Amino acid sequence: MQRIAIFILTGWLVAVAAEAQSRRPPIDTTVVTRHTVTVKGQRIPYRAEAGMQPVWDEWGRPIATMFYVYYEREDVQDRARRPLIFSFNGGPGSASVWMHIGYTGPRRVRIDPEGFPIQPYGIEENPYSILDVADIVYVDPVNTGFSRILSDTVDRRQFFGVNEDVTYLADWIAAWVSRHDRWRSPKFLIGESYGTTRVAGLAGALQERHWMYLNGVILVSPTGLGIERDGPVGQALLLPYYAAAAWYHRKLAPELQQRDLEALLPEVEAFTVEEYLPALVRGGFLEPERRREIARRVATYAGLSEEVVLQYNLAVPRNVFWKELLRDEGFTIGRLDSRYRGIDRQAGGERFDHDPALSAWNHAFTPAINYYLREVLGFRTDLEYWIFGPVRPWNREGNETGEQLRRAMAQNPYLHVLVQAGYFDGGTDYFSARYTLWQLDPSGKLRDRLFFKGYRSGHMMYLRDEDLATANDDLRAFIQKALEAARTPARY
Repeated sequence: MQRIAIFILTGWLVAVAAEAQSRRPPIDTTVVTRHTVTVKGQRIPYRAEAGMQPVWDEWGRPIATMFYVYYEREDVQDRARRPLIFSFNGGPGSASVWMHIGYTGPRRVRIDPEGFPIQPYGIEENPYSILDVADIVYVDPVNTGFSRILSDTVDRRQFFGVNEDVTYLADWIAAWVSRHDRWRSPKFLIGESYGTTRVAGLAGALQERHWMYLNGVILVSPTGLGIERDGPVGQALLLPYYAAAAWYHRKLAPELQQRDLEALLPEVEAFTVEEYLPALVRGGFLEPERRREIARRVATYAGLSEEVVLQYNLAVPRNVFWKELLRDEGFTIGRLDSRYRGIDRQAGGERFDHDPALSAWNHAFTPAINYYLREVLGFRTDLEYWIFGPVRPWNREGNETGEQLRRAMAQNPYLHVLVQAGYFDGGTDYFSARYTLWQLDPSGKLRDRLFFKGYRSGHMMYLRDEDLATANDDLRAFIQKALEAARTPARY
C-alpha cells in the first residue's frame, strides 16, 4: 500500500514538474515553416521563423526572452539589397499581433471589408502584404506575447520605461541582425501608437549605440514623441478629428455633410490654426461676441450644440465628445475608431463605459493569433499569448524620442520618415500627428524627407480593405523612395 502511495505521489510530482516546465518560456529556440502567398497577382514563397531570442545582462546572462516571427522571401538572390523591417505595436504592453495579422504580414485576420469582426474567427491570405518588397520581423517586447522575464529576481524596472524600453530593444535588434547575417540589408522600423515612441527612440539608439543606420521609420497613428502640445494647442488640434467623426455619423449641417470628407477637412484645419487656437489662447479674456462666434463655428464643425461648447469654455474634452455626439440616439462612439458605436448603462454622464472599438478588436484578434502561431506556424507552448501584458508601472520620464529621431535624421541623410494616421482615430488623432510631424524639425531643413498620409479609418486604419490596400502601397512607395535616395551620394 505504501509503495502504491509513493508511486502515485511520484507520478503526481512528475506531472506537476512537467506542467511547470511547459509553462516556462523556451529561452533560445526557433521553429521554421515554409509557405506561399499571392500578392498583387504574384505567388511568393517564404520562410516563417517563429522564435525566442534572449535579452542578456551586462555579464552575458539571459534575464528575459523575447518572441518574434520573421518572414523571409525565399526566391531572393541578393539578400544585401533586400529591405528588412522590424515591426512593433504599442500600449505600452501590447504584443505585435495587430500589425502582424492586420496590416503588413502574409496572413491577416478574417474581418469584414469595413474592418468589423465576423465569426467564425480565423485567418486568410493577405493579398496586400509588403512581403513582396521587404522581409519583416514582428517583435513582442518583454511581457507581451510569449516574451517573459526569466526570474523573479530580475529587476523589472530595466524594461518598463521610455528610455529603458529603447535601450534593451536596441541591443536585442543588433544581436538579431548579427545572428541572421542582415547587416548589409537596408533597414526600416515601423511602430504603431506607443510603438511610434519606441521606434523614434530606437532610430537614435541604434545609430548611437550600435552604429546601425536606418533607411526609414514609419509612424502609424503616432503619439506625441515627447513634443510639447499641452494646453490650448492640444485642445485645438482635436477639432478636425471631431469634424471627421461627426461627418461619418451624419451629424453635420446639410451644406457640410454633402461635401467629401477630404474636401471638408482642410477648411476645418485652417479654422483650427488661424482662428480657433488664437481664441483659446486668449482664454477668459476673449471678447464675448467673438466667444459666441467661435462657439458657433466649433459646434458646426463638431456636430454638437453651441450650449455644450460654451459649457466647456470652447474646448470640449475628448471623453465628452465620445459620449455627447450620439447621445440623442442612445449610443457612444469609439475612442480608437469612432466609426464604432457603443451602449452604456445610462445615457447621462461624461465618460463611456468602454471603448467599443477595442472590445471588437480584442475578440477578433485573440483567437486568430493563438490559432495562427500554434497551429499554422507550429510554435507549441502552454504559455498564454499576452495581447496586453503586465508592464506597469511604466517610467515616462525623459521622453525625448522625437528629438532622438530628429538627431538621427540630421546625422543620417538617408533616413526618411512616414506618418500614417486615420481620420476617425480619437486616441491619437490625425491632426495632432500632423502637428508632431511639423514640430519634429523646426528648422525645416528635413522636410523633404518627412511624409504624411491620411486614411478613412481609425487607429488601425489598415482594418478597412480599401485603406489596407492603399496604406500598404504607400509603404511600398516610401520604401522605394528611401532606397533610391540611398543610391545617390548625399551632401547637405
